[in-house]
Amino acid sequence: MSAGSRFANGMPLGAMVAVTAGGIGLMRPASGSWGSLPPVGLVVLIVWSGAPWWVVGATLALLTVYGIVACVRFGALAEKCFGAKDPSSVVADETAGCALTLLGAPWWMIIGADSNALMRTVIVCATGFFFFRLFDVWKPGYVADLQSQPFGWGIVLDDLAAGAWAWPPVILSAACALHFYPVP
Repeated sequence: MSAGSRFANGMPLGAMVAVTAGGIGLMRPASGSWGSLPPVGLVVLIVWSGAPWWVVGATLALLTVYGIVACVRFGALAEKCFGAKDPSSVVADETAGCALTLLGAPWWMIIGADSNALMRTVIVCATGFFFFRLFDVWKPGYVADLQSQPFGWGIVLDDLAAGAWAWPPVILSAACALHFYPVP
């Protein structure tokens, strides 16, 4: 991710809203971290509301698809209008990557009808957020190579790969959360 201009020059409002995740990408500092928070916040709100576990999975899948579509559809335009390759204001890729990270958690086990469901959720979400951001910044293995893909694919594929790299710690954190806060 390179900085580029904070605001897009000549970009249609709808495209800008899509790639900046509703304007979250315009927040500073650490726009990538801000862009990774919507999946975490939505999961915590869903669990807090008492919705069934499948609502979490469906929401995370939709966020992943949203980020992919926004980046592929408007990525090339965003790079032109922001004046950089993978501009920092474009955070739909971080939203998709963090959602994919959390999609790897066994939500059917984590969310139970008990008072510990929210605590288990917070543990898994915090772990997912941390490791997604770590792998998104570090870009281990082949992850950095994915940025060379054309159009918006170069913007989003590295984040999806970082999200997949974060699955093992997320699954381990779910096991720990279930151990320390068991479902009755």
